[in-house]
Amino acid sequence: MGRVEGKVAFITGAARGQGRAHATRLAEEGADIIALDLCQDVGTVPYPGASEADLQETVKEVEALDRRIVAHQADVRDLGAVQRVVEEGLSQFGHIDVICANAGIGSYAPALELTEDQWQDVVDINLTGVWKTVRAAAPAMVERGQGGSIVLISSTAGLIAFPNLAHYTAAKHGVVGLMRALAVELAPHRIRVNSVHPTTVDSPMIQNPAIYELFTGQQGLGREEAQEAFKPLNALPIPWVEAVDISNAVLFLASDESRYVTGTTMAIDAGATAPYKIPHQV
Repeated sequence: MGRVEGKVAFITGAARGQGRAHATRLAEEGADIIALDLCQDVGTVPYPGASEADLQETVKEVEALDRRIVAHQADVRDLGAVQRVVEEGLSQFGHIDVICANAGIGSYAPALELTEDQWQDVVDINLTGVWKTVRAAAPAMVERGQGGSIVLISSTAGLIAFPNLAHYTAAKHGVVGLMRALAVELAPHRIRVNSVHPTTVDSPMIQNPAIYELFTGQQGLGREEAQEAFKPLNALPIPWVEAVDISNAVLFLASDESRYVTGTTMAIDAGATAPYKIPHQV
């Protein structure tokens, strides 16, 4: 029997990267999935967004695990659109046990050089979109009266500061505040709320020329050339973790193994938030 057998998980940003990994990992352990993704570019983001084909690949991978999935294109900035996806999922599955607010974007500039649009897009998707995800799906959990788990995907930037990411850092810190408030408010309903804080993840948000340039100061570098610049972020001698490493944390928090865990910040950070790090040996 799977660790989340019989549960239904609602996951945003599910078309690729961490979101797809969360969907397939939970499906491997018995969950049915309600999946949502924007499936288009965001103008201020310097890398391509997911596509409808990406979302359909998530559908294929979940169905290959013999689990059911409802998947739709929708924008977490649009509460009505998110609610419609939730309503269809409820009509198909009858309940939601897990909410994973994963959708997020990144862009890069010094705080005093950020445009209003850069700031607004990141805050609207990475913070307000998280609240709208919970606002759309959690009432059904409360009404059902069987408890549940809400997992908000933050970042190490939700625990410490990063230069050139003031808007992202502010939004991800905001996710922690939201998590803590929700954990208190929803505890009487036996709904647990926690945040997960990844270091750099091998996903499109990291694997793109704009962030390679940010970390190296050089243009035109590829993945292999850029990875050495990422290693000093982490105490462990690795440039990034895999998406499944985050998904394993989501699985734990979604499962009954964490039945008394709420209001916590779970760092999957390879030691990135340690205040002092021993230099890596060459």
